[in-house]
Amino acid sequence: MEQRFTPEWITELEPGEIFVFGSNLAGVHGGGAARIALEKFGAVPGQGVGLQGRSYAIPTMQGGVETVRPYVEEFVDFARRHQELTFLVTRIGCGIAGFRDEEIAPLFADALKMPNVVLPETFVKVIRKLD
Repeated sequence: MEQRFTPEWITELEPGEIFVFGSNLAGVHGGGAARIALEKFGAVPGQGVGLQGRSYAIPTMQGGVETVRPYVEEFVDFARRHQELTFLVTRIGCGIAGFRDEEIAPLFADALKMPNVVLPETFVKVIRKLD
């Protein structure tokens, strides 16, 4: 099966697809992918974590990479339990939060082989270099 990557710009979702974006704990979805999630995919103001509408928030604005890790682990567990959904992971943390792909991508290593999680090409390249 050919590797699928998250598109750079997502403006609509197919049935069963979920938009995964980087957020802040306060759920202020003011810019970047968070704003797209709010305007197009049902993100809820004031909710900074988890499934909301056709989107899933992973907080990235509360500190270093180690503060992001537990939220990514929670997401991977959620995706594992919801095989009926396909999760399109954006380059979370690599925009407004200021992380580099090399910092965030390894957090998604367990998701790479999951058929219902689609990662950005840059994340996949970083993870494969680590193997």
